[in-house]
Amino acid sequence: MNKSISTKELVLSGLLLASGIILPMIFHMFGMTGPIALPMHIPVLLGGFLLSPYLALMLGIITPIISGLLTGMPVMFPMAVIMAVELGTYGLTITLANKNLKLSPITSLILSMILGRIMAGLTVYLLVQLFGISMNPIFYVKGAVLTGIPGIIIQLIFIPSLVYSINAFMKNTSANA
Repeated sequence: MNKSISTKELVLSGLLLASGIILPMIFHMFGMTGPIALPMHIPVLLGGFLLSPYLALMLGIITPIISGLLTGMPVMFPMAVIMAVELGTYGLTITLANKNLKLSPITSLILSMILGRIMAGLTVYLLVQLFGISMNPIFYVKGAVLTGIPGIIIQLIFIPSLVYSINAFMKNTSANA
């Protein structure tokens, strides 16, 4: 299946990428750390609902890498690598669950959060095996979930509302054009 990328999707991808770099900086300015509030996750999760599977996957992969290169957050190795896999999984899973399987936004979010964290744990396991880093995959995932509860709650409340609002706006805009 060869689907070309529309200009609208490309611009939206760029805006979401920029948001994924800027939001963590704003949260840090106000003393809210990334592992608690999970600000980088928000644009990637939105992208899962608004972009094609390929662009949602790429957005999730490149957001932590570019943010790490530009701002130092997250640290490139191992965190940006782990987050690239986790966020890439979020974007791809949401797109496939919501658009292909027609699951509700909440169900799609929860499924993506579960699969993303499983993939993060597997990535930690591989990094331990390949590079000998001193991390425990089970403790990493458990810590990420427990520390990220405030961010997870924010995501489950606001992402479906934002998706509904954006889709309604886009529908009205295209109807008036």
